[in-house]
Amino acid sequence: MIKTIINAFKIQEIRKKLLFTAFIILIFRIGSVIPVPFVNIVDEIDVGKGNTIMTYLSLMTGSAFTYGTIFAMSITPYINSSIIIQLLAVAIPALENLQKEGEEGRKKITAITRFLTVALGLLQSLAYFFYLRANSLLATDASGAAYTGFDAVFQAVVIIAVLTAGTAVIMWLGEQISIQGIGNGISIILFAGIASRFPTIIKQLFQYISTGRTVYKVLVPVVCVVFVLMIAYIVLLDNAERRVPIQYAKRVVGRKMYGGQNTHMPIKVNMSGVLPIIFASSILSLPGTVQMFLSSSKYEGTFWEKFFKAFQSDSWWYAGMYFILIIFFAYFYSTIQYNPIEMANNLRKNNGVIPGIRPGRPTSDYILRIISRLTLIGALMISVVALFPIIWSLICDAAIKPLTDAPDTTGGMSITMGGTSLIILVGVALETVRQLESQMVMRHYKGFLD
Repeated sequence: MIKTIINAFKIQEIRKKLLFTAFIILIFRIGSVIPVPFVNIVDEIDVGKGNTIMTYLSLMTGSAFTYGTIFAMSITPYINSSIIIQLLAVAIPALENLQKEGEEGRKKITAITRFLTVALGLLQSLAYFFYLRANSLLATDASGAAYTGFDAVFQAVVIIAVLTAGTAVIMWLGEQISIQGIGNGISIILFAGIASRFPTIIKQLFQYISTGRTVYKVLVPVVCVVFVLMIAYIVLLDNAERRVPIQYAKRVVGRKMYGGQNTHMPIKVNMSGVLPIIFASSILSLPGTVQMFLSSSKYEGTFWEKFFKAFQSDSWWYAGMYFILIIFFAYFYSTIQYNPIEMANNLRKNNGVIPGIRPGRPTSDYILRIISRLTLIGALMISVVALFPIIWSLICDAAIKPLTDAPDTTGGMSITMGGTSLIILVGVALETVRQLESQMVMRHYKGFLD
């Protein structure tokens, strides 16, 4: 990877794209520390250790959400709108037809996604404003009292407008990286937000070592080694694929003969990527989010206390539900993304067959069986990444925490989203390297192949 980046810098055109991408990331990080007007957050908002939408947004925004900056909403509204459009394209024929119209159809879908992003950013900014007001995190007048009347309305409009505008600006920055940079702009913005938390994590690891306790001197190196092994595991998972053999029949067109070669149809083991983890985390975070706005005295000692406790990330019930939902959404996403009947029809139209399988219905059934098995294997493999931080925390809390007074033995790393962040970081890094390699191949540069 490092050699590829070094070789890419030797090409002037690609070097300009890399520097432009770095400049956009710099703008994004500067905007992530500029506070929103009328917001008074002295220290970082405590999103808690539990599983809430607050911890999710804090992770995805690189802590910009917890400091109330102009980029507090980050790229999450765009990600949500893209997922919604993908799901609606399956249920709404008009959107499905737009996807098949080529470049013009993609432009229309992009425009719809942009409008939906701004709408989701507005709703998210509105909810964020009410949260800030409920927790007395808004600026006050000279006497220390909250604004009232026209001043309160003006304060609300400014905060919501700035946060919504920040969402639109980030979306524009990501598109500029895709157009003038190295590509994959939205993913790179997300990568920059998550990677910005690394210095905080490293600082917390050193704080545990500085306590002088033997248990932390052992655990911190173990966490670092496991982190490296998890990266290698994710790389293996990202590159794993099942190659279905395809044989094309010979056909004569004019004076030329086409076909007759043997090839394969690659199907990725982890075909749904990180989306099953994101979907599962979002659903399991809803009860914890509702709990944040309720007074504990209203449900203490009732059924709801046990209910909310089951959805906390330090619960074995949560780990079990998380595992089941990841598998469910992996199958759900692969179902809407892959159509075995259409794949079988495309093979038949191009005179392609799978050796030993008859064309038509038997081919589609064969492809469906392969996709079903790969979906299960991929879901189990990404579950290892997603559940390991949770299980690690539970084991440490049960076996080590009673022996110490420290609050957390996991090194201060995010528990519920730790696996998600790793998959995103490694996936974006691998995709960026592939983009650079493809651009160098297009320019007939052979240095990175030496």
